[in-house]
Amino acid sequence: MKPALMLLVFFTSSLWVFGQSENSGNNPSIDRIHSRLPFRSTVGHKVTYHLYMTDTVVNFTGVKRKAMVINGTLPAPALDFTEGDSALIYVHNDMRSETSVHWHGLLLPNRYDGVSDLTTARIESGATHLYKFRLKQNGTYFYHAHTTTQQQNGLYGAFIIHKPSPDSLREINLVISDWTNENPNQVYRSLRSQTDWYAIKKGSVQDYLAAIKTGHFGTKFKNEWKRMQAMDVSDVYYDRFFSNGTVKQYFPDLQPGEKVRLRIINGSSSTYYWLNYAGGKMTVVANDGQDVEPVAVDRMIIAVAETYDVIITVPAKGSFEFRTTPEDRTSSTSLFLGTGTLVNAVHLEKLNYFKGMVMMNNMMGMDGRTKGNSKMKMSNQRMDMNRVMYPEANTQKTTATSMADHKRSTGHMDMDPMVMNGNQSMKMAEGPVTLNYNMLRATAKTSLPPGPKRTFEFELTGNMVRYLWTINNKTLSESDKILIKKGENIRLILKNRSMMRHPMHLHGHFFRLLNGKGENAPLKNTLDIMPMEVDTIEFAASESGDWLFHCHILYHNMSGMGRIFSYVNSPLNQELGDTSKALRKVYADDRQFAATARVELESNGSDGRVGLVNARWVLQSTWHLGTSSSKGYESETTIGRYIDRMQWFYSYLGFDYHRKTGEEDIGNNLFGQSSNKNNRKTIIAGLVYTLPLLFQADARIDGNAKLRLQLSREDIPLTSRLRMNVMGNSDKEYSAGLRYVVTKYFSISGHHDSDMGTGGGITLTY
Repeated sequence: MKPALMLLVFFTSSLWVFGQSENSGNNPSIDRIHSRLPFRSTVGHKVTYHLYMTDTVVNFTGVKRKAMVINGTLPAPALDFTEGDSALIYVHNDMRSETSVHWHGLLLPNRYDGVSDLTTARIESGATHLYKFRLKQNGTYFYHAHTTTQQQNGLYGAFIIHKPSPDSLREINLVISDWTNENPNQVYRSLRSQTDWYAIKKGSVQDYLAAIKTGHFGTKFKNEWKRMQAMDVSDVYYDRFFSNGTVKQYFPDLQPGEKVRLRIINGSSSTYYWLNYAGGKMTVVANDGQDVEPVAVDRMIIAVAETYDVIITVPAKGSFEFRTTPEDRTSSTSLFLGTGTLVNAVHLEKLNYFKGMVMMNNMMGMDGRTKGNSKMKMSNQRMDMNRVMYPEANTQKTTATSMADHKRSTGHMDMDPMVMNGNQSMKMAEGPVTLNYNMLRATAKTSLPPGPKRTFEFELTGNMVRYLWTINNKTLSESDKILIKKGENIRLILKNRSMMRHPMHLHGHFFRLLNGKGENAPLKNTLDIMPMEVDTIEFAASESGDWLFHCHILYHNMSGMGRIFSYVNSPLNQELGDTSKALRKVYADDRQFAATARVELESNGSDGRVGLVNARWVLQSTWHLGTSSSKGYESETTIGRYIDRMQWFYSYLGFDYHRKTGEEDIGNNLFGQSSNKNNRKTIIAGLVYTLPLLFQADARIDGNAKLRLQLSREDIPLTSRLRMNVMGNSDKEYSAGLRYVVTKYFSISGHHDSDMGTGGGITLTY
């Protein structure tokens, strides 16, 4: 390249970077560090990008927080290519921590997929990593960090591959994301610590007072009798939701009647969104980067890590809102298209969680499993289990005749237009057209090539209380790699046995979603599988190496909801060095322990508990300390493991020390054994079982052959913030207390204890 031309490329590229930074909606909130080299350069069909990852500080809500950015922007800059280009992407890690980049949805050599220690070497602090691959597809995709919680910290951006002969429509990229002012590592730790602080923040606690006020006391009681927790649709409370890094973005230069292609990317870490447009219908023309036959809808939901291309028209007068609403409906974020008076899209009211609880009560048995119903064909988003909670669904008219006609014409009870009401009867709904997977049809044949077939069945399982998410009740680290051979056709039957949606993503491949469209089944790389659904996908095993299949909700993935498909006889991945050591690092992610603590500091003494928990194991120490020696002191240190699918059984071993002075004869326990709690030093072994109403039955024996049976329950939700705890055991010890939650870490509390008496003070929770 001639020097003058190189200088021109450098100058224009630098101006482009500066313009991107200055036009970002959140500029005043980010401490920026600009690129030192041209951001983008093109020579023939070689397109080169330099991406600089840096630590920074942001302030979106009046609260400063550390974050991570690429080339000074959040989200990261969009990368634009044309199908057939060769991409050379230099990732410069100027952060203090190691990192990675995954090119979501791209078909590329295994070594460039970007999963640390599985496909690609970690990018150490201060290092630069070159990714190079040819783009043999087109469509809307994105890129993001695949290391711990870095995506939640800001490392994500659009990856757009244009067709060689694109249409003439104006294009707008819409990267949707969620933002928390908390350190995401603390978010994950809190989820593992059984806190319901996020439910308090979202107003979704479903406490007993609210149940009584809404006539759902029986619903709440039945829910807890079946050992189920409160209903929810999302895990985390978020402080902001963004469209391209800002809450509201305006496009006043669009002309009346102009058609626009929105390239929509859900770059969030854990949030699903409803999409609706004030200017009329949205015409879906692509999903996960792959073209589909146009289908017009009034609203649609986009899963975490999904992408959609939709065509919308700007009406004659006004600025029309394209609204994005998180599934829990706590807030929204918007684009405004056109100029003039603002025209708002339909506002989605708050969810009615108790109606969801009614549904859940009727679907779940006492064993924690769903009740079977062969007539309910729940697949491909045709029946939204959460719809019973939508206030707008209750205003839609229904007719028994239309339901009967539908059954006669199809031969079965298709759940597409069905609504489940409070007593679980089924009815046909009328109202806005909502997209579901059954409406997607590929524009070309997608049949798999001839080859041997293999089928795997995966149950998506989990436990919201302990925040454990698994496949077939095993985490990634507890499972072997799934060995497959090049040339095989792999079919996966996915059964969601949890009450949460899961966006299941397959790296490095497209799969066919079997939705009744035959040879034109749509191609996807991320599948939203709703609660209680059974979906079937299939893909051609055409690559080599190891490829991850996982839930793309960041915190579900971190807790272990994934599998590795491994091609046999693959060449050694030179990036990884010792592959056995690298795999141990991959498995270490879901084996991590989270620290927890609760300490009561009250006028009658201190009760407390500190511990470390992971997917299966709990190491903890508890104490009860009176204000004087006559009121007693007790400590127990135990290590235990959850041993069943529902995690209702917990076995433990440990040591108990109990000291109480001032009483000569404490008497016998309820089993007639003499008490030794005035001076007890002994090993203990026990089994804890979760009873109906979520009481914990703890049966133990100590080294002196003394038995103890204890019943207890913590955090009974009397109101949204007022909690009660009770305990009694066969040693004639008992306690009861109240705790009012003020902040995530601080509560006002008081309790009465048979040893310590009555007192009040504060409780610190971590």
